[in-house]
Amino acid sequence: MTALAFVIGILIMIVGLAVSIALHEIGHLVPAKRFGVRVGQYMIGFGPTLFSRRRGETEYGVKALPIGGYISMAGMYPPPPEERDAAASGPRSGRAGGGFFATMVQDARAANADTMVDADDDRVFWRLPVWKRIVIMLGGPLMNLVLAIVLFAILFTGIGVQQASTTIASISECVAPAGSTQTECSASDPAAPAAEAGLRPGDRILAIDGSPVASFDEASAIIRDSPDRQLTFTIERDGRQSAVAVTPMLAERPATDAAGEATTEAVGFVGFSPTAEYVRQPIWTGPEAAIENVGAVAGVIVQLPVKLTDTAISLFTGSERDPDGPLSVVGVGRLAGEVAAIDAPVLNRVAGILGLLASLNIALFVFNLIPLLPLDGGHVVVALWDGIKRAWAKLFRRPPPGPVDATKLVPVTFVVVVLLIGMGAVLILADLVNPIQLL
Repeated sequence: MTALAFVIGILIMIVGLAVSIALHEIGHLVPAKRFGVRVGQYMIGFGPTLFSRRRGETEYGVKALPIGGYISMAGMYPPPPEERDAAASGPRSGRAGGGFFATMVQDARAANADTMVDADDDRVFWRLPVWKRIVIMLGGPLMNLVLAIVLFAILFTGIGVQQASTTIASISECVAPAGSTQTECSASDPAAPAAEAGLRPGDRILAIDGSPVASFDEASAIIRDSPDRQLTFTIERDGRQSAVAVTPMLAERPATDAAGEATTEAVGFVGFSPTAEYVRQPIWTGPEAAIENVGAVAGVIVQLPVKLTDTAISLFTGSERDPDGPLSVVGVGRLAGEVAAIDAPVLNRVAGILGLLASLNIALFVFNLIPLLPLDGGHVVVALWDGIKRAWAKLFRRPPPGPVDATKLVPVTFVVVVLLIGMGAVLILADLVNPIQLL
């Protein structure tokens, strides 16, 4: 049963990742079509095509590897000036000269069959106003952010946060000596005040000495401050209210003084543990959690070279990995499997997987905003630079400049892609050989 739950958790994460990618690409697709750009393909995944269907001018499909996706827009890169001047006379053919990167530039232009356009064709990406290009490129990451907010809202407002309640889960039969590791009571051990007073598992504490208590922390604070003083517990048992007299005994517990030294403090003790209940949070808790996660993920991205180095070291040394370090898709799937297989109520496992999916979408949001091609943030920077050049020319009454040619950044893009592949390989190996432990 545990193995089956593990597999189900992985499958749920794969489906969740595919949905996240699909919505990301819809975030690009909808504004692109709204602004009139021709979209040749909308694909979820990479590799061999498993299924596709053409509707209108767009082919919609699913590929074998759910590790990304893309839409193919006409004119992502502007043709070179000589081709723009000669576009009306027909398409050109042949390889570009100039070596490896020059060939890559031409391949980048030719990646979209629709890149070679007529001179008066306005249905291409590079001809759009700057703000429309930015809207299209930010649409994908923003969809991931919105999805994360929805998932966090379901998690915190729909399900709630586990908190210790005023309902008693278990009662200690006796009080063991301080520092003792015994698991059973002996004849010499004094009875715990809760057991002696007749409290039972399932009792809900409503008030103590007439003061209503709404949480375990409130009840615990009163008990700690009342050693050797009789308290009147108002409890609810089987739908009926009753009063129970409980006298907390004086006990010592570990503490830390102002200098940071380990010490002990005298507190009241009754000997019961609370049940954990899901408490629904206000509706704004979801957005707050998403914003906090954005900051946390951004911090990981900033420290990515260091954290990736630490991950590589742990891969070869077997040392424990940083639980706040980066993960690959394999690592996220493995964590989802472990969450699904833990010995806990189903609702706890559902909440855990929802949290993982929400965090995954925050990671997709932040990572895609990195201002480097081929990521969405890189295309945003190119569009902004194009807008700055045009605004500068207009300010000084100069002729409008030609469009910014992103293919000139092909060497940088190539390096980024190689680094991303290397990073993915290191993380996948680490997640297989030395995974982050859930517990």
